[in-house]
Amino acid sequence: MRMKKAAVFVAAVATAFTLGATPALAGGTIDLGNGKSITIGAGLRASIVSGDTGNESGIENMRLYTVSRVHENIVFEYNTEHAGAATRVLDAVAKITVSDLFHIWAGRFLPPSDRSNLDGPYYLSSWDFPGVVQKYPAIFAGRDDGLAIWGQTGGGAFKYQVGAFDGPARASGNSKNSLLYAGRLTVNLWDPEPGYYNSSTYYGGKDVFAIGLVGMSQADGGTAAGDDFTGYSVDLLVEKPLGDQVPTLEAAYYNYDQSDATSGAQGDGFLVSLAWLMGEKIGAGQIQPIVRYQSFEPDSGLTTNRLDAGVNYVIDGFNARVSLVYSNVDDDATGNNDSIKLALQLQI
Repeated sequence: MRMKKAAVFVAAVATAFTLGATPALAGGTIDLGNGKSITIGAGLRASIVSGDTGNESGIENMRLYTVSRVHENIVFEYNTEHAGAATRVLDAVAKITVSDLFHIWAGRFLPPSDRSNLDGPYYLSSWDFPGVVQKYPAIFAGRDDGLAIWGQTGGGAFKYQVGAFDGPARASGNSKNSLLYAGRLTVNLWDPEPGYYNSSTYYGGKDVFAIGLVGMSQADGGTAAGDDFTGYSVDLLVEKPLGDQVPTLEAAYYNYDQSDATSGAQGDGFLVSLAWLMGEKIGAGQIQPIVRYQSFEPDSGLTTNRLDAGVNYVIDGFNARVSLVYSNVDDDATGNNDSIKLALQLQI
């Protein structure tokens, strides 16, 4: 059965290499008249991995995207996520635009947080989400239920994002019934990054020097009664085309405090990533070598380090790419493990 799955996946990868010959599609929009419309899209991430802990193949993420415009300034977004054997609500958010400087979002969505979380798995440079160091609380896939206010100046040269959310502790009925408060400030010193979300590369589409500062806090939001949660992080993205080459540097530092030194989620972490998009096409796409290192040192003393080294074959940006990744995880609790992953990402 495993060999059959592998054969199907390899066939899908081979098919993907031919996609660069035709223009990429970016979702379909149905015009309902009177300023109303529905846009539908989809995303798929599948992989085969072989490593010290075993072999596995399957779908990592499969998403259906829908955006319904009900008014010139009001949008409702509803997205689903299928991972493993379950399909769940990913996003269900109403978006109201008052001005470029003032937007209101309410429902389930990504809170103001670090760049990796606001990328989501589809818009990272690396294949895997940096779960070694990204430990902000969430209900599911980085999402939470709540309300946020955000805005931008200079078309995204400066952005602010603040919000109040349920948080896991409130969702499980903590004694104070307190909210999780989150905020992010982003400064782009070169080209702006418009919008609420971001990416970890633009494949040479713009010059980026972005600095982000994040803070989260929830009373009684730790791992035990009476523990408060506080977290903050700083992230950096620098990308500037050099002729037809595109180097990308990403780095981030995280600190989490749960008033509980025995918690494995309390401590300090950092990541650094370097990618290099080659200018010359090979077949339908471009080669992008990438290396990323993560390290998390909890107050409990059991450190985890992870090195990912691989190559992306970029056919159509984030809409079609193939990744081959070697990973080494050195965990004081579980030991040292190596793995190799072949992965495919498609979006429309």
